[in-house]
Amino acid sequence: MKRPKFISSIRYHLWTNFILCKKALNGGRTIDILSRVKRYREEENQLKWEGTFAEYLEIVKQRPEVAQTAHSRVYNMIKSAGVLEKDGQKMYQFFGREIFGLESALERLVEEYFHPAARRLDVRKRILLLMGPVSGGKSTIVTLLKRGLEQYSRTDEGAVYAIKGCPMHEDPLHLIPHHLREDFYKEYGIRIEGSLSPLNTMRLEQEYGGRIEDVMVERIFFSEDRRVGIGTFTPSDPKSQDIADLTGSIDFSTIAEYGSESDPRAYRFDGELNKANRGMMEFQEMLKLDEKFLWHLLSLTQEGNFKAGRFALISADELIVAHTNETEYRSFISNKKNEALHSRIIVIPIPYNLKVSEEERIYEKMIRESDMAHVHIAPHALRAAAIFSVLTRLEVPKKAGIDLVKKMRLYDGEAVEGYNSVDVEELKKEYPNEGMHGVDPRYVINRISSAIIRKEVPSINALDVLRALKDGLDQHASISDEDREKYMNYIAVARREYDEIAKNEVQKAFVYSYEESAKHLMNNYLDNVEAFCNKNKLRDPLTGEEMNPDEKLMRSIEEQIGVSENAKRAFREEILIRLSAFARKGKRFDYNSHERLREAIQKKLFADLKDVVKITTSSKTPDESQLKKINEVVARLIDEYGYDSTSANELLRYVGSLLNR
Repeated sequence: MKRPKFISSIRYHLWTNFILCKKALNGGRTIDILSRVKRYREEENQLKWEGTFAEYLEIVKQRPEVAQTAHSRVYNMIKSAGVLEKDGQKMYQFFGREIFGLESALERLVEEYFHPAARRLDVRKRILLLMGPVSGGKSTIVTLLKRGLEQYSRTDEGAVYAIKGCPMHEDPLHLIPHHLREDFYKEYGIRIEGSLSPLNTMRLEQEYGGRIEDVMVERIFFSEDRRVGIGTFTPSDPKSQDIADLTGSIDFSTIAEYGSESDPRAYRFDGELNKANRGMMEFQEMLKLDEKFLWHLLSLTQEGNFKAGRFALISADELIVAHTNETEYRSFISNKKNEALHSRIIVIPIPYNLKVSEEERIYEKMIRESDMAHVHIAPHALRAAAIFSVLTRLEVPKKAGIDLVKKMRLYDGEAVEGYNSVDVEELKKEYPNEGMHGVDPRYVINRISSAIIRKEVPSINALDVLRALKDGLDQHASISDEDREKYMNYIAVARREYDEIAKNEVQKAFVYSYEESAKHLMNNYLDNVEAFCNKNKLRDPLTGEEMNPDEKLMRSIEEQIGVSENAKRAFREEILIRLSAFARKGKRFDYNSHERLREAIQKKLFADLKDVVKITTSSKTPDESQLKKINEVVARLIDEYGYDSTSANELLRYVGSLLNR
């Protein structure tokens, strides 16, 4: 360790000890971080490349993908992250870690826009407009695309090359004269679109004497912070916002030097459209922009160029993506002055998520990214909130026999007796724009935050969350009285759903203590089912007397999971087939071999034990055996079900109160 000049000998020893102690306390992380920064810097330097246009053509010959269009680059970036297919639905892993429950919308986005645009179809000549409610994921999608492009440009597959010194990072292939481009296509298989910019046309003549093979080319890396290949335009006061923010402007300090405003050297190519060339351009709240800004997009989308300064049209290759809400979009299309833009926009709806399990994941992600991550949130607390949120977004089904709760369960992939995937598709077709209204995730997280702060404890449960949501409705100014009443009912529904979850949770914890009883009950059921299906009699193990299968016992178990009288034979035959299949494979059919049967056994046993649970959970002065049982269940809830001691005891007390009603 070298001593800094400004530190005396004595102070140096003290400083050295301090640093060493700090490193020891940090586990050596100081060195690790610095070494990682150094390694990253070295890796960045290794990625850099610079050479002549002639050398660049050799790269193009070997790797034609470096000459791909902006749209093609985005599509290949998404595809390279991996694509899975589940139940006929494409799942793009590029979005998988950040976007939940929007598989259909994302598939439409990729397959109806990015894929055909990458194939140079007409859709690439349109502005991509993501339309949806607040906090629905629009901005997240755009951010993922921007961050993804930054990383992708650092890979071999996504490498981007540009004319060195060009403020617009122009495609080097623009140097190929128009009359030679057909020959170039035949030799290289690459189509060239766009003309060499006025600035690079002048540089070609003045710096390189017209010799395109000598023009210097460099590899560039997309960066929003450095304004390379990614631009963001935000509307401001129409009276003060300058079109130069979009297209660049005259540099008046250079006019005297170059003698004319039409000299491209006297122009600053620093507008967002300039800097976003070769990549993507985000228009935040595009429909709020003044009309004069939108007119530039007409030629950019249709012809791939825009007008700036007093010289020829400037070619640009970039993905134009904007986002807005439904109200603003309806207002926009109703304005006849905007008709020219209507046909230049492709609208992709981004609705709210409609799956309860995915909504839970959204909340978990938002909590992870917040300062609330240290707070223990009891199991199913977020699910209760998710049930409420999804219910506010669903439309009341027209299909007979299906209520909102059944619809919610079907959408989440749960099995609902009497309904299948065909019914789900029919429900979705009833309301094509379903999910464009309702409670947004940010509201829920804000209310959970409120519950944590108000309670000031390291643990909150589902009741705390639902109570916070209910209180928030009274304070929400934008919710109408009609919606408020409807939402209150949905909180009540979410509470009822949670009540069942809570009882099942305690049921499982209690029944575990009676595992032998559960196994005995299941074996008894299986014996009776086998006899019933084979039309045999059972033999009493004590008396040897032959008996008919115990119909009362079988029905008492089957009814626990909603197996109707008409469906009992099919259910029993299914069990027998499963039993036979296990036997053929030399496996033993046990308590965990059939999920629905296990659930039925648990519920039956719990129903028989209900009185025990009532007494144990509600007694103010439990005796020694009751206390022992409570402690066993609490320990199991903590060790196996994810509760802490506070939430486990709260759960037991709550279930006790439910059973005593």
